Amino acid sequence: MGRLTPAATRSLLAGVAEADAAHRREWPGRPTTRQPVQVLYVPAHRLPEDPVATLGGEARRLLARHAPDGVALASAVDLPGAMGDRVHARVRAKLDREPIEDLRVDFEDGYVGHDEAEEDADAVRTGRIVGRMLVEDRCTPFVGLRVKSFTDGLASRSVATLDAFLEALLGEAGRLPDGFVVTFPKIVAVAHVAAFVDVLAALEEAHGLAPDTLGFEAQIETTASVLGPDGRVVLRDIRDAGAGRLRAVHFGVFDYTAALGVPPEQQRLDHPGCDIARHLMQVTFAGTEVRLSDGSTNVVPADDTTPTVHTAWHVHAGHVRHSLLHGFEQGWDLHPAHLVSRYAAVFGHLLDGIDEILARLDAWEAGRRGGAVMDEPATVAVLRRRVDRAVACGALEAGNTPDTSGP
Repeated sequence: MGRLTPAATRSLLAGVAEADAAHRREWPGRPTTRQPVQVLYVPAHRLPEDPVATLGGEARRLLARHAPDGVALASAVDLPGAMGDRVHARVRAKLDREPIEDLRVDFEDGYVGHDEAEEDADAVRTGRIVGRMLVEDRCTPFVGLRVKSFTDGLASRSVATLDAFLEALLGEAGRLPDGFVVTFPKIVAVAHVAAFVDVLAALEEAHGLAPDTLGFEAQIETTASVLGPDGRVVLRDIRDAGAGRLRAVHFGVFDYTAALGVPPEQQRLDHPGCDIARHLMQVTFAGTEVRLSDGSTNVVPADDTTPTVHTAWHVHAGHVRHSLLHGFEQGWDLHPAHLVSRYAAVFGHLLDGIDEILARLDAWEAGRRGGAVMDEPATVAVLRRRVDRAVACGALEAGNTPDTSGP
């Protein structure tokens, strides 16, 4: 009897390093760069010449008119009263500095009833608008367009719009914005994703762009993009077909709930039927380069009266919190009013208990243990990420936090 020999140990563990390497290739870790907390979808025919000034200005007006102080905002979006003033100040500062984090020019569901000539013209016009935003240093940190799907015979139209948009943008600015992305909707077949990837490569060559410049987001809004005909979860297949270009997957609430047969009055972001798709997206893409975004709320103010605006804010903020509690840190907005309720709900979430979080991180960095919570490295990493996100989106001032860098 005796201990294992080194040779025996090496033989037993011969496949471990290879398995580790394979795991790192398939799960390379989540991106460390900034992720926006929202994306504002604007129908192409309604995109103003200066989107940030126009749409951000409307959000500021709505805040000033319908929630002039912390008490009013807290009541409208269901925040604890003690947080009202702090959140109100941060939301006001955010709308002044960076009202839109991510802008998406929409040529799909928000753009119906337009013929091909109108769509060609709008593709050129909106491409030029984004190009001028870039040249004049007033572009949103993230920007892009949603093209039509490849279903229902719309593939050629989808490609033509993207081609014209790119030509106009590049003609105006000479380059793409750093945060540029294309949203690819209503996926019903993995082969459509593969074809779209080929289109992106061809457009890069046609427009003189470096290979792999054009990335895309996949909208998960059909049942076929969740489960294949054999009952397998096909989300990983969509990532594989993306060939390294897939930046994010965005959940589409209304197409998905309609496909499930949910009645119209129940088609909403927090419907229980949506949660299984969201959780499958989470499990599939956790630890990968693919980010997650939740969908939209279709409740918007019907008029400019305070009760109506507060009702829309209350519904939207509740949906934002549902997303956040399920681990979806980004979501769609469809109206300038949503910018107010989005930031109020996100900032309230990030600032809730933030002083305790900062104290826990400070104790960890100082090597202290104990207290009411016994933290471990995985939890500390999540706490650091929360602080980093709070700073990135404007919920916290960067100078008022400890150094959260580290393993």
